Amino acid sequence: MTTASADRCADPSGPALGEAAGVFGLLASPARLHIVWALSHGESDVTGLAERVGGALPAVSQHLAKLKLGGLVRSRREGRRVVYLVDDPDVAEMVGWLIARLGTRPDAGENPGLVRDLGA
Repeated sequence: MTTASADRCADPSGPALGEAAGVFGLLASPARLHIVWALSHGESDVTGLAERVGGALPAVSQHLAKLKLGGLVRSRREGRRVVYLVDDPDVAEMVGWLIARLGTRPDAGENPGLVRDLGA
């Protein structure tokens, strides 16, 4: 590798890697991944999200609390309702891209859980 190409491929900093690992850790749950994906397509309250992702209301609330603490989603009050929305559009874009990419593979769905089975 030449010096010019090595400069363009400099290793990320420790803090950047730590933050990326934290984001991936938050998204490691299929339910949280689904919530971020759903919110990337429009705001919703917890009841709407629970219906959309097929989760129990308390579980979805807990997932939202973790995502909010991680800075991936935020909320605002509309009267008595709390509405959630994506707070990090870059993460939402990455989630959308990854789900779309994996869903269009020719072998999509043939080996469910393959990555998980590898210890991921």
